Amino acid sequence: MLYAILCYHDEDCVGSWTKEQDAAVMQKLAVVQDKLTQQGRLGPVARLLPTTAATTLRKENPPVVIDGPFAETKEQLLGFYIVDCKNLDEALAVARDLGEANPGGAYEIRPVGVLIPGSIATGSIAI
Repeated sequence: MLYAILCYHDEDCVGSWTKEQDAAVMQKLAVVQDKLTQQGRLGPVARLLPTTAATTLRKENPPVVIDGPFAETKEQLLGFYIVDCKNLDEALAVARDLGEANPGGAYEIRPVGVLIPGSIATGSIAI
């Protein structure tokens, strides 16, 4: 079963990291990603740009386009992982490993119902 692990954190906190702090977190996350890659369990990984770069399409009649994210919250969606796990417990174990590498924020774990591979070349960009 595929699981999406959605990565939430305070965007201002993460954005205030120095290049060295960010690189240190990325290096710790790379250890978890490498393990999952070797096991053949890591799917797409994406680090999203800040919410200041977001645009939202509200599904009204007619649709309305607005700048910024859909919801104003303390923690923002900063990225995601798609991982192949036998069950929720295994997905939680992956999220715990990611959490040890990058403390703070939250990980939302959700089963993936449909994954339609695209034609864009895959590559891992850490969260």
